[in-house]
Amino acid sequence: MNINTSGPKILWEFELFGLTVTITETIISGGIVFLLLAVASYFLGKDLKKRPGGRQVLVEKVVSMLYNMVGDTMGKHNLKFAPYIGTLFCSSLIGSLIGMTGFLRSTTADLSTTLTWALVTSALVWYHNIKNNGFLGWLKGFTEPIVVMTPMNIVSEVAQPIALAFRHFGNVAGGGVLMSMVYSALAGASALLLKWIPNALLNSIPFLQLGIPAVLSLYFDLFSGFIQALVFCMLTMVYVGEACPPPAEQENKDVSKK
Repeated sequence: MNINTSGPKILWEFELFGLTVTITETIISGGIVFLLLAVASYFLGKDLKKRPGGRQVLVEKVVSMLYNMVGDTMGKHNLKFAPYIGTLFCSSLIGSLIGMTGFLRSTTADLSTTLTWALVTSALVWYHNIKNNGFLGWLKGFTEPIVVMTPMNIVSEVAQPIALAFRHFGNVAGGGVLMSMVYSALAGASALLLKWIPNALLNSIPFLQLGIPAVLSLYFDLFSGFIQALVFCMLTMVYVGEACPPPAEQENKDVSKK
């Protein structure tokens, strides 16, 4: 079996201002995902009318569902994060599904992609915690509920983006490896069953690869990709939402400090 588990292939390397620039499969796939989302956004968002047609109604329904989900999960006061959550979900879903083309690597099968998203989410959490509680208040939060919990709270804070990144990456990359193993196994089984047929052309046809992988791909690529994108976004909303409490709740915190 020829299964690559060492990460994305390096396609090109060149020198720029004394630095070595590396172009990998993930960068190519990520650029294509960006272009697909940009083109889709342009065509779905142009020519909006007061009396919408079918396309506009569908788009407005999806956007409305997004804002309702963000409002229910993070609170109505955090609706400003809806564009970020929507972009994160679309980038994750399309980035996972693009691997189904067979010649492009899923962007989410590269740890650098999911880790970058996780670090951005953590940066938002830290920024809003410091903004709402002050830098000293943020540091004091690590000592709660008792001082002895400080090391555990620090470990938990560091582990949060790592767990968020590895969960998404591990499921997508693991599914890709399993599908590669299935393809290789079915190719070997086809050759074994057809080795007694004298026709060389028929012997070279891996007929067992037809149909069976497509069914498995519905789970490992389509369903799993959707679920992982949803889980990643839900956890992001929970983490950021906790750092951005309702204004009244924040005012009560400020009063209690005084």
